[in-house]
Amino acid sequence: MVWWSPLSLMRDALRGQRARDKDLRHLVSNLPYEGLEKRQQPNRYFPRNAIKTTKYTLLFFVPMNLFEQFHRLANIYFMGLAILNFVPVVNAFQPEVALIPICVILSLTALKDAWEDFRRYQSDRKLNNMPCFIYSRKDKQFTERRWKDVQVGDFLKVLCNEIVPADLLLLHTSDTNDVCHIETANLDGETNLKERRAVAGLCVTEPDFEPESFNSIVVCEKPNNNLNHFKCYVEKANKDKVGAGIESLLLRGCTVRNTDHAVGFVVYAGHETKSMLNNNGPRYKRSKLERKLNVDVIFCVILLLAMCLVGAVGHYFWRQTLPGVPPYLVPDSNGHLDGPGLSSFYMFFSMIILLQVLIPISLYVSIELVKIGQIFFITNDIDLYDEETDGRIQCKALNITEDLGQIEYIFSDKTGTLTENKMVFRRCSIMGTEYPHKENAIRLAVIDEPDSEEEVIFNQQPQPSQPGWSLDAEDSNPEGTQHHHGSRHKSKFAGNAQSNVAFSSPLETEVIPDRKLLQQVGIAERSSSSRKMDPYLDFFLALAICNTVVVSMATARRQRTQEYPCSFQPTNPLDNFSNFLKRAGSFRNIFASKAKRDRTFSDTSFKEDDRFSPSSKVDDSGVFTSHGQSEEPSTVCYQAESPDEAALVYAAKAYGFTLLSRTPDSVTVRLPSGQNLVFEVLDTLSFDSNRKRMSVLVRHPITKEFVLYSKGADYAIMELLGAPYAENLSGCQKNIVADTQYHLDCYGKEGLRTLCFTKKVVSSKHYEDWCLSRQRAMAAIDGREQLITDTAVQLETNLTLLGATGIEDRLQESVPDTILALREAGIKVWVLTGDKPETAVNIGYACRLLEDEDLVINMSCKNKLTCTSILDCTLEEVKRYENDPRNVDTTPDISLVIDGGTLAIALSPDLQGRFVELAKRCRSVLCCRVTPLQKSAVVKIIREKLRVMTLAVGDGANDVNMIQAADIGIGISGQEGMQAVMASDFAISHFKHLKKLLLVHGHWCYTRLANMIIYFFYKNLANVSLLFWYQFYCGFTAATMLDYWLLIFFNLFFTSAPPIMFGIMDKDVSAEVLLGVPELYRTGQGAGEYRLSTFWISMLDAFYQSLICFFIPYLAYQDSDIDVFTFGTPLNTVSLFTILLHLSIEIKAWTVVHWIIMLGSVAVYLIVTLLYTSCVTCNSYWTLQAQIIDPIFYLVCILTTVVALLPRYVFHVMRNSIAPTPIVQARHLDQLDPSTREEWIKEWRGFRGGGRVKRSELSTPPLPVPDVAPQTPTTSDFLGDEITLTSLQIMTKTTHIIQ
Repeated sequence: MVWWSPLSLMRDALRGQRARDKDLRHLVSNLPYEGLEKRQQPNRYFPRNAIKTTKYTLLFFVPMNLFEQFHRLANIYFMGLAILNFVPVVNAFQPEVALIPICVILSLTALKDAWEDFRRYQSDRKLNNMPCFIYSRKDKQFTERRWKDVQVGDFLKVLCNEIVPADLLLLHTSDTNDVCHIETANLDGETNLKERRAVAGLCVTEPDFEPESFNSIVVCEKPNNNLNHFKCYVEKANKDKVGAGIESLLLRGCTVRNTDHAVGFVVYAGHETKSMLNNNGPRYKRSKLERKLNVDVIFCVILLLAMCLVGAVGHYFWRQTLPGVPPYLVPDSNGHLDGPGLSSFYMFFSMIILLQVLIPISLYVSIELVKIGQIFFITNDIDLYDEETDGRIQCKALNITEDLGQIEYIFSDKTGTLTENKMVFRRCSIMGTEYPHKENAIRLAVIDEPDSEEEVIFNQQPQPSQPGWSLDAEDSNPEGTQHHHGSRHKSKFAGNAQSNVAFSSPLETEVIPDRKLLQQVGIAERSSSSRKMDPYLDFFLALAICNTVVVSMATARRQRTQEYPCSFQPTNPLDNFSNFLKRAGSFRNIFASKAKRDRTFSDTSFKEDDRFSPSSKVDDSGVFTSHGQSEEPSTVCYQAESPDEAALVYAAKAYGFTLLSRTPDSVTVRLPSGQNLVFEVLDTLSFDSNRKRMSVLVRHPITKEFVLYSKGADYAIMELLGAPYAENLSGCQKNIVADTQYHLDCYGKEGLRTLCFTKKVVSSKHYEDWCLSRQRAMAAIDGREQLITDTAVQLETNLTLLGATGIEDRLQESVPDTILALREAGIKVWVLTGDKPETAVNIGYACRLLEDEDLVINMSCKNKLTCTSILDCTLEEVKRYENDPRNVDTTPDISLVIDGGTLAIALSPDLQGRFVELAKRCRSVLCCRVTPLQKSAVVKIIREKLRVMTLAVGDGANDVNMIQAADIGIGISGQEGMQAVMASDFAISHFKHLKKLLLVHGHWCYTRLANMIIYFFYKNLANVSLLFWYQFYCGFTAATMLDYWLLIFFNLFFTSAPPIMFGIMDKDVSAEVLLGVPELYRTGQGAGEYRLSTFWISMLDAFYQSLICFFIPYLAYQDSDIDVFTFGTPLNTVSLFTILLHLSIEIKAWTVVHWIIMLGSVAVYLIVTLLYTSCVTCNSYWTLQAQIIDPIFYLVCILTTVVALLPRYVFHVMRNSIAPTPIVQARHLDQLDPSTREEWIKEWRGFRGGGRVKRSELSTPPLPVPDVAPQTPTTSDFLGDEITLTSLQIMTKTTHIIQ
């Protein structure tokens, strides 16, 4: 063993730190250094692949855990008081007794942390010991090792369906084109396959790769958490540089699919891999209620100090009034007795120790338990369960459940959030001619018809489509169309049959061609000379080629392996608690039959049958010719990264342009005639959010021309045709552009998503010059993305317009009802989308974000002066309306529609205030053409400027910034992967689930927790005040009239369970009423129920009750000869009964659990007290036993409890009778039978949907009083009552009652 000096170790550590901090890393192969000691390894400074996510070690668990727990100020406070109690001059209890509460809290927290860390340790050990293949120079082959043995510079072989152990630079694959397909579901949730290419020119030992021949240097950037970018180049021995990017990187956690094996070079390992850098652990947010709670804790501290100061001053005056030294004041060993001033100073700290319970030590633990219970009920709500995906709501942020009940603004994405993100090809425009596809519209209308249960078909595979279409076949077989219609009668469960492939439902894959367009394509196809230049053929070739759709064979179908344990996050106690209850409970049984049926669905991908001929060949012109159709068919499977691309590929296939295969260097498309064209792919200009388009540069197999096919947003494409609307063009081409733009505007008004397609023929000289610039950009490290974008922009100029498409993205189920209910609940809904204004406005009206009677302000301007003028004028008009005496108590219905360019101007620092001022007066806002950064900026500005609670909901990666910027982020597990879900606080399956999540569970969580916290403060003050009042009769000496153990047991056992039960299970209003009357949600908005006034009223009530609980027993036993502990026993008993009955008044819905907990608390108090006072060694020996046989004891308990609770009871009765709150009136509805309640809500909702009048002029139907046999109310019954909408106090200032 080599001994290194400490100086050498320090020097090596500094070198390692410098190597890891460099912006560029130079990595070499480990093979020449195999077997050498570590200090001779060239890549020794970079971490190995073993991971460790545990926080503690067995040896240092106790000190590290205590250090972490004492980061909480509350723990430091209570531990300081416990230590202070060991000082003899200030102690109030036995020192050991004072340690018990804080030790119990610390021990329970330590056990929870230890269990979570042990689970992390088990996960790490399982992961680190997974097998992999590492190349060994000694064995001359890949040998099986463990993941933890991998290090930077190694060569790994990953087989099909295996998980990638580390971040690998792909060098070789079994595919002849050096292509590898991976599935990134473990990273971003996307199940569609992604294509990765080996770095070109490095594998010189074909067909197999020999790692020992690799003598290049890999230069890569410093590790970062960006999953979509990677900068790297490989420097060969001859100093040539080959650029590589994310397209050549296999990320740790991905699964290799459709490839026998792949060989890669390890560039990042262990904690430096991108997947580990993205693992930030569980999200932590502080709720609004928690922030208010901290303020109230400070008030309690001030109140405690005030009570202690009163005790210290009182002790001083008491000592001053003593004529001499009483015998119970014992001097110290030297015979010295402290003076009144010093004794009062010590007494101040003794009083703090005595009254310390005023600061609730168990409140924070109780809040955590309550939130775990609330989340358990949320996640097990059957109404939030999605049968189609067999998924339920996910709660990732355990500490903000109550914020769900205080939301004031919702910011929503459109595509995939309000809509299904299932793109359906509807219309297209080619060369200025519009083709409406009426037959396809009829098919889609048939799909919309509800199916009966008998028509549900499972595992139904679509019929293989014909390789070509003809008018003769179309006309002669009209039943074919009917077959398409009939085949659509499927249940939504049928979608599970293709669950392995995104965007492959029959709704998206089957398109009925337009007859007129089909005829035009047939004419172009039959004209052999027109194939070289016919725009119709070019249009459909662009649809089939200009995309990233992956084509794979059915024989290479994905096989599922064991799930990758990619989540290194600590297991929270909710997961364990929920899993335990699910095993023991019946929730699983509810869906047992459904789950069993779902598991019988086929896992195969959606297949398209296309016939290949084994004797077919590619001729010299690049045309693939077939010599027969009798051979066995092969099946291809489409894997699309976006639903738009899938819809366009299937649309092209419907017209006979079938995408057969795609490799890095070629794309094969079958024409309607049956011939196959093999296009050589020269480059792919990927889509980015700045260019808003993508392009594919190919060599045409017939003309040998360099052709650039492009597709993108209309505004991004039109500007590349020349001046606005291609003014530089002339004649027919100019008319085509104008006509196409008109069609695009019509598509937008119909709510369709639009894309434009173009073509450009690139000269050989232009291509060669551009290719050199492209290669330099690809090999660059600094500014690589910008250089690549610049080269794309250079080529995408002077494009020729081919046509445009209109794709429908349908609204999700119940979206209009959900948005209407949210608006009625007082929540303002904003929609932030990247779509064009016409499309967004159409969807806005369809989902009832916009109403026909709304005053819609369209803001679209190019300069700051115009934007300022619009803002000023609009604000002035709105303020003039508000100041008009005739419009008191009403507001205009204003909706704002603004595009991305105008929004960027409005968010500038000098206009930001005016925009926010206008936006807060709008009922709804629709932002179009906005970028992901603008989405997050809008959320931040509204949240900070207006100080409101915000919620953001989205389904895609472009919504992540918005979701993280809001107070609550909700991800929808839709068609665009799971990135939004992974970044969210809550995850749901459909937008409609937002209604019950907020209006019901949000309301319940907030009211339960707010009332529980207020009750906790009340309970502790009411109990502690008894000790405070006793100080007036014991000279303020910090003495107690109760045994120390009973004082501790009071909060630890006797009164701890009821408030937790109250916070988890109380239900002020039923879910049916909360959903039927959304306005009830407004009770939690703004200040809500947890107000400063409510807090101080509860504190005053606690003082009053403590006075009654102390002085009635005091007066009853005033002239008796009982001892101090006998006097304390009825005080403790009365305090317990008063506190529990106080909670009984606050409980809104009694269940069996409530009765068990309440009666159990009384039973535990009596049993424990009787047993404890039976001990001879206790101070209160046999006190309760003597009291329970004394009639005065029972009289005192009953009388004191009644007098103490009488004011609160009378207050509740008077308030509920004279001025009932909306919640109280809603509880009256709950007392009706379901049919009567439902009809009342229906009548009331219909009654309030009247005209534009003031709310003070309206009357609402009365709340029926339930009787023994409730009758179904009539309309006259409803309209005959005098209760007005003002007394209901549900509506705010809006123009319409439904708003």
